[in-house]
Amino acid sequence: MLLLECGPGGSQSRAVWCAHSEGWTTLHTNCNQTERPDNQQSCFRVCDWHKDLYDWQLGAWNQCVPVSMRSSGVQRPAVCTRGEEGIQTREVGCVQKANGEPTEDAICEYFEPKPRLEQACLIPCPRDCVVSEFSPWTPCSKTCGMGLQNRIRFVLAPPLFGGAACPNLTEFQTCQPGLCEGEESLYSLRVGPWGPCSVPLPRQARQKREKMREKIRDRLRERGKSKDPETRELIKKKRNRNRQNRPGGKFWDLQVGYQTREVSCVHKSGNVEALSLCSQETLPVTFQASCSKECYDPNGPKGERTRTRKVSQFPIGGGEDCPKLEEKEPCSPQGDGVPPCTVYRWKTTEWTECRVDVLLSQQDRRRGNQTGLCGGGIQTREVYCVQSNIDTPPNLSSLRSKEGNSPMDSDLCLGIPPNTTQLCHINCPVECEVSSWGAWGPCTYENCQDQAAKKGFKLRKRKIVSELMGWTGNCPHLVEAIPCEDPSCYDWLVIKLEECVPDDEKCGPGTQIPQVQCINSDGKYVERQLCRDAILPMPVICEVPCSKDCVLSPWTPWSLCSHTCSGKNTEGKQTRARSILAYNAGEGGVLCPNISALQEVRHCNDHPCTVYHWQTSPWGQCIEDSSIPATNTSVSRAHGDEASCSVGMQTRKVICIRVNVGQVPPKKCPESLRPDTVRPCLLPCKRDCIVTQYSDWSPCPSTCRAGSGNTRKKQYRKRTVIQLPANGGQDCPEVLTQERECEAPSVCQGYRWKTHKWRRCQLVPWSVRQDSPGAQETCGPGLQIRAVSCRKQDGGQADIEACLKFASSMPPLIQPCQLPCQEDCQLSSWSKFSSCTADCVGVRTRKRMLVGKSKKRDQCKNNQMYPLSETQYCPCNKYNAQPVGNWSDCILPEGSRMEGQLGMKVQGDIKECGQGYRYQAMVCYDQDNRMVETSRCNSHGYIEEACIIPCPSDCKLSEWSNWSRCSKSCGSGVKVRSKWLREKPYNGGRPCPKLDHVNQVYEVVPCLSDCGQYVWMAEPWSVWKVSHVDLKDNCGEGVQTRKVRCMLNTIDGPSEQVEDYLCDPEEMPLGARNSQLPCPEDCVLSDWGPWSPCPLPCSGNSTRERSAYPLRKPGEEKECPPSTETEACKLNSNCFHYSYNITDWSTCQLSDRAVCGNGIKTRMLDCVRSDGKSVDLRFCKELGLERKWQMNASCVVECPVNCQLSEWSPWSECTHTCGLAGKLWRRRTVIQAPQGDGRPCPSQMQQWKPCLVKPCYRWRYSTWSECRSEGAKCGEGLRFRNVSCFVSDGSGQQDSSLVDDELCGDLEPSVDGDTHIVLQEQCTVPCPGECYLKDWTVWSACQLSCVSGDDLGFGSVQVRSRAVVAQDPENLLQCPEQELEARPCTDGQCFEYKWKTGPWRGSSRQVWCQRSDGLNVTGGCPATVKPMADRSCDPPCTKPRSLCTEVGVCGCEEGYTEVMTSDGLLDQCTVIPVLEIPTVGDNKADVKTIRAFNPTQPAVSTPNRVGRTWFLQPFGPDIRAKLWLNRLVSLNFPPFCFICSKKPKKPQRRQMNNRLKPLTLAYDGDADM
Repeated sequence: MLLLECGPGGSQSRAVWCAHSEGWTTLHTNCNQTERPDNQQSCFRVCDWHKDLYDWQLGAWNQCVPVSMRSSGVQRPAVCTRGEEGIQTREVGCVQKANGEPTEDAICEYFEPKPRLEQACLIPCPRDCVVSEFSPWTPCSKTCGMGLQNRIRFVLAPPLFGGAACPNLTEFQTCQPGLCEGEESLYSLRVGPWGPCSVPLPRQARQKREKMREKIRDRLRERGKSKDPETRELIKKKRNRNRQNRPGGKFWDLQVGYQTREVSCVHKSGNVEALSLCSQETLPVTFQASCSKECYDPNGPKGERTRTRKVSQFPIGGGEDCPKLEEKEPCSPQGDGVPPCTVYRWKTTEWTECRVDVLLSQQDRRRGNQTGLCGGGIQTREVYCVQSNIDTPPNLSSLRSKEGNSPMDSDLCLGIPPNTTQLCHINCPVECEVSSWGAWGPCTYENCQDQAAKKGFKLRKRKIVSELMGWTGNCPHLVEAIPCEDPSCYDWLVIKLEECVPDDEKCGPGTQIPQVQCINSDGKYVERQLCRDAILPMPVICEVPCSKDCVLSPWTPWSLCSHTCSGKNTEGKQTRARSILAYNAGEGGVLCPNISALQEVRHCNDHPCTVYHWQTSPWGQCIEDSSIPATNTSVSRAHGDEASCSVGMQTRKVICIRVNVGQVPPKKCPESLRPDTVRPCLLPCKRDCIVTQYSDWSPCPSTCRAGSGNTRKKQYRKRTVIQLPANGGQDCPEVLTQERECEAPSVCQGYRWKTHKWRRCQLVPWSVRQDSPGAQETCGPGLQIRAVSCRKQDGGQADIEACLKFASSMPPLIQPCQLPCQEDCQLSSWSKFSSCTADCVGVRTRKRMLVGKSKKRDQCKNNQMYPLSETQYCPCNKYNAQPVGNWSDCILPEGSRMEGQLGMKVQGDIKECGQGYRYQAMVCYDQDNRMVETSRCNSHGYIEEACIIPCPSDCKLSEWSNWSRCSKSCGSGVKVRSKWLREKPYNGGRPCPKLDHVNQVYEVVPCLSDCGQYVWMAEPWSVWKVSHVDLKDNCGEGVQTRKVRCMLNTIDGPSEQVEDYLCDPEEMPLGARNSQLPCPEDCVLSDWGPWSPCPLPCSGNSTRERSAYPLRKPGEEKECPPSTETEACKLNSNCFHYSYNITDWSTCQLSDRAVCGNGIKTRMLDCVRSDGKSVDLRFCKELGLERKWQMNASCVVECPVNCQLSEWSPWSECTHTCGLAGKLWRRRTVIQAPQGDGRPCPSQMQQWKPCLVKPCYRWRYSTWSECRSEGAKCGEGLRFRNVSCFVSDGSGQQDSSLVDDELCGDLEPSVDGDTHIVLQEQCTVPCPGECYLKDWTVWSACQLSCVSGDDLGFGSVQVRSRAVVAQDPENLLQCPEQELEARPCTDGQCFEYKWKTGPWRGSSRQVWCQRSDGLNVTGGCPATVKPMADRSCDPPCTKPRSLCTEVGVCGCEEGYTEVMTSDGLLDQCTVIPVLEIPTVGDNKADVKTIRAFNPTQPAVSTPNRVGRTWFLQPFGPDIRAKLWLNRLVSLNFPPFCFICSKKPKKPQRRQMNNRLKPLTLAYDGDADM
C-alpha cells in the first residue's frame, strides 16, 4: 500500500509488552489480553505547507469563578479586602481555516504550542452605594395644619460589582406648626410663566401720531422766526442733539409693552379646579479698517487691522449685552505696490584702545598707574541700532561722509547684538640680551685710512644674542673705548716659537726663531706687507741643557690679566712659572736658579680706567619733514592698520658717556662709531573725530495725563562717537546728549454717561387688564423708560461707542414704577445723609417727605409705618498699619543715568556692593480688620532698612620670590620661584590659582649654566722633595705638590675662590705627584702632553697616545725612557660619545609688566656625554652635530576676564494687581562671561521688591432669595440676588469683607470673571399638593477603585443624583422615583472608609462611617466590622446608680463603687469615701471627710503645722474600686463613719503623694458587716 507523503492516511506503530509490577518483562499470557493497548494507529502527517490551512481557534474567556468553588479545601475569606482570587477558562481547538472544521490538536501543535486554557483573575469586592449625610430639615410646608418636612442627601459613589443599592435620598416627617384659624385652605392659586411682550399700538399708528406732533412743532417754529439767524442755528443744533437721545430717535427704539400669564386654581391633592374656588385671593396682574503696517517684510513683525461696528439697539429687559464693538487681527500687506519695510541693523563704534589695567586684580591695583603695562587687555565699543540705507552702495563707508546714521530705538533691531567687549594685546618690550664683553683690543687708530691723528683707542665689543625679533626696548651700548697712545692698525702676532737651536752642536745656549703672522686691530690675519711699519719680533735666547746641567720645564703660558685697566689702586698683572725637572751634577754643570727665578710677572692692561661709550635716547615722535612735500590726503584706517600719508623724520639724542662719571664732550668718544641721530619714518594720516547724527527725541509721556499733576517730563536725544581723533585730527564735540522739556500734556479725555429724566410711568393698557378682578384703570405697577447719552468730561457730546468702551457700565434704561392709587401713601426718595463734623463724633440724618394727596391722609402720617427721618451714628474709622511679607533683596541706590533704549552701554566694573536698602510692604486695616489703601494709615507703603551687600574680595598672593640658583652648575637645570597665599577670596572674588598643600604656587623654568663658569686653578709645582736624599747626587724618588682652587670665571679671568663643589670634580688637576727625579746624566723628558683624541665611534680596538720630548740628552751609556705612551680606548672611561638633549618647554613666561596674553616659552639644549653627564656645548659643536630644534615658541596665558553684567532692567509691572503677594522684578544678563581666573558672575541675576499693597476689591453675588410667585401661592416665579463689593488681601486665606459699592466703582462689573451679571432668574414655587424631583446635584468627586492606595485597575467613576421633595403627607404615593447617573472619569482620588464611634451615653453611643477626606457618609464601611452601638446586660441592671458596662456586666456610675454578692452579681452601689487621718502635731482627734471630687489632693495645711496628712485611696491593685471596712483596730485608729459624696476625679500624681500608702480593705461578702 502506497503511503502519502503529507496529510491523513498514515500509520504509527509502537512496541507493547507485558511487565511484572516490579519492572521485569514476562510472557504476554500473564497479562489480561482484553486490556492490551493497540500497537498501531492511523495518523496525520504534517508538512510545512499545512501552516496556511490550520490554526488555533480561541474562545472567549468565561466568567471569573472563585478558587474556593473549584477547590474543596479552600475557604472563602470572611471579609473581602482587595477582591477574591478566581480562575476563568476558555475553549481552544485546532480548526481548518477554510471552514472552521475541528481537527487534531497535534497538527497545530506542530507549528506553535497550544494557547493557555485558563488564567487567574480578580473578582472585585462588592462596592455599596455611598451617600452623604442628610441636610437639615426644611421648614414645614404649611404654616398651619398638617404639613411635611423634608431632608435630603446625595449620592457620593454608585453601587459597583454587586454592591448594595442606594437608600432613599429623601426622608419625610410630618409637622404641625399650629391649628389653622378657621378651615385650612384646600386650594392654591398657581401662576404660569409670563408670555411674550405685546405692543399695545401698531407702530404705524404711533408713527402717525409722531408726524402730527411734528406738524405742531413746525407751526411753533414759524411763530419763532423773529429770532436772529445765529440763535435759530443754535436752537436747531440743540434740537438735533436732543432728538438723538430721545426715545423714538435713532438709538432709542424702545416701546413699553405688556405680558400675560396663565392663572389656575390647584387642590392640595394636585388636581386643577375651577378658578372661582380660589376667588378669595386677589388675582395677580398678570463694522473693517486698513492695515497699520504699510510695507512688506516677510520676516518682521506683523501689523494690525481693526474693524468696528456701532450700536443699533440697546439691550432691554434681560436681553443680551452688546458684543465687542472693535475687533483686531494681525495683517501683512502684500502686492506689487507695497514698498519694502525699512530694515534696521546693529552698528558698532570703533574699538577703544586696549587697556590692561581693567584686568588687574585688587592686589595689583597699585600697578594700574604704572606706565607701560602690556600683554593681554580688554577693549570695548558701543553697539547701536541704525536704519539700513538700501540706496547707499555697500562700498561707500559711512565714515567717509564724516557722519554716521542716527541711532534708533534698540528694539527695532532684530537678532543678537554684536559683542561690546573683546580681548586684545599690547606688545611687550622684549629685553635686549647681550653677550659678555670681549677682551680689549690693541691700540688702534680710529680710522686707519686717516692716521694723521696721534690719538688712538683700545676697543672691546659685545654682541646681541637675543633670538627674539621685534623688540621695542633700547639695547645697551655694544662698544666701549679707551684712549691710548702710539696706535697702530696692524701688528705682528707670534704664533709659536720653533725649537731651541744651541749655538754649538749639542747643548748650551741657543736661540728660538718665532713664527709670526700679520693681524689687524680685530685680530684677523691680513697680508704681511701691511705690517711693514711694525717691529718684527726678535729671536728668543734659550738653552739646551747638557747632561750635567740643571733642567727647567718650559714656561707656562701667561695668565689672564688681573684687571681690565690700571689706575691708582689697581694694576693689571700677568704671571708665568716654570719648575726644576732635574738638578745639576756636583761640578761642571749649570746650577739651578733660586726659587724666585722660577716665576715671572709682567704688567698688562696698563691703560687708565677711563672708559667711554656712546649712549642713545629712544627715537622721538615721527614729525613732518618740511623738506618733503606733504601728501596727507589718504583715507582713514583700513582693517585696523594705520595708513601712511607721507614720509617724516625721527630724531634721537646721542651723547658721549664716561663710565662711572657721566656725560662728557663728544670728542672723547670715537667719532666713527657715533650712532645716527636722524632717520626717516612714515607719518600716519590725520583722523578726525566722527560722530553719528542725533537720534530722534525720546518719546514724551502719552499725549494726555490723568489728574492735575503739573510735573513736566523731559525728553532726550544722543549721538555716539564712532571714530576717535588721532594724529592731530579734529577733536570730538563736547556735547553728545541733549535734553528738553516735553510740552505740557493735555488732560486725558474721559467719558461719562449722562442720564435723562425718567419718562412717565406706563401701565398695561386698560383694555387688556380690565377683566382682571381688583384692577384699577389709573393706578398699579408699570414701567418707565429714560434716555442715556454719552458726554466727554468737559460736557461735550460724544459717540455712544466711546462710553461703552471707556466709561463704566451703562445706567439702566428701564425701571419698574408704581402709579399710586388713591389710598396709597406716596413718599419722596431719601435725601443724602447729612455730613459729619469728624469721625466717631455725633450722628447723621436723612429725610424724606410725603408728596401729593398723601400729605392729607391720616394713615400716611403714621411715623412708625412711614418714617420721614433716619438717624445713625457717624462712622468711626480707625486704621492701623502693619508690615507684611518678607524683606526684599538688598537693592543698591541707582545712579542717575540717561541711557534709555538708544544704545547698549559698554560695561566696566559695575558697582555691585556697598550700602543699599531693603523694603517690606505695609498693609493698612480699618477697625473691622478690612484692608484699605495704605494712605489711610499715613504710610507711603513701605518700611525701608539699610543693608550691606558685601564687596567681593579677590584671592591675594604675595609677590614672586627671587629665582633660585640653577639646579645644575653645568648644562641645563631648573630654577624656581614661588608666591604664597596672603588672603583667600570671598564674596565672589577672583579665585586663586591651583595651590599646593602649603598654599603656595610655583613657577619652574629651565636654566642653562655655563660649564666654564667655575674653573680649577692650579699653582706651579713645588720644588722636588726627594725621599731618599743622596747628598751627592740629589736624585731618586721625590714628591711635588701644588695648590688647586675652584675659581669663579669672569671676563677678567678667574677672580675669586668659591666652594670646590661648584667645579667639576672629574676635571680637578692633581695636587701632588710622585716621580723619579733624574740623576746627573740621566735623560730628562718634558711633562706628558695631552692625550690624543680617541677615534669615534669608540671601540675596543682603537687606542690613544700621548708624548713627551727630551729636554736633556742622556750621558754616555744611558738612554731616554719611551717618549710616547699608548692606552686602549674604552667607552665611558676615556672615550665618550656626545649627543644633544632638549629639555621640556618652560611655563609661559610673560613680561613683568604684563598680566596675561602673549608670552614666550623656552627650552634648553644640553650636550650630554654617553655616561649621562652634561658637558660644555663645545663638545657637541666640535663634532658638528645637527641642531634642528627651535628654542623659543610663542604661547598665551589666558586673561583673567571678570564677569561683566548688563545694567539692571527697569522694574517690571507688579505680578499682582492687588493684594499682599505682589512683587516687582528686575533682571540683568551676562554680557561677558568670566574667563581664566576672572571674577565669577554673581548668583543673583534678578532682584525683587514688594509692590505697594492695594486692597483687592471684587463683586460677589449674595445668596438667592426664596422663590416668590408674584401675587400667587405657587407656580412660576422669580428669585433675586444682589452684587456687592467685597475686599480681601488676595491671599485666598482670609475671608472677604463687605464694603461700600463705591470702592468697586472702577471695576468692570463681573463676578468670577463672568461679565454677564444675572440678578434674577425664573423659578417654580411648588403648590401644596405637588411632589417633584429636585435639580441634579453637581457631579461628585472622581473616585478610583482602590484598596490602601493601590489602583485595582477598574477605572474611576463619578455620580450625580436627584432627590424627591413632597409638600403634603397625602400625596407621598404620587412621588416619582429618585434618579441616579454615573459616568467614567479620569484622575480619580483614592478614598478609604472607616468606622468612627462617639462616647458611650448610658448603654448606647453613636457609630458612623467617615471617608478619608473627613466627610461623614452612609455606606462604604464594611458592615461585618461595624462597632457595637448598643450594649445590654442579662439580667438587666436595676440597682440604683447602676449601669451596663461595655463588657456586658453591671457596674456603678462614676463616684460609686460596687458591692458584690458571693455569686459575683452586683448587690448595691455605694459612694466612695475619702478619709483624712490626723498625724503628729494635729490636736484634732475626730476624722473628717474632705472634698470627694479630688480625693488625693492634700488639704491646705495651716501655717507652722508639723507632719503630713495620710489619705485612704479607694483603689486596689486591680484599679477597681473597693469598699472600705470600719475595723482598723490593729492601727489604733478611732472609729469612723462613711459620708456619701460625689465620685472623685482621677487621682493626680504629685511629688508629695508618691509617698502616701493606700489602705485597701477586703470584704468577704457578708451583708450585715
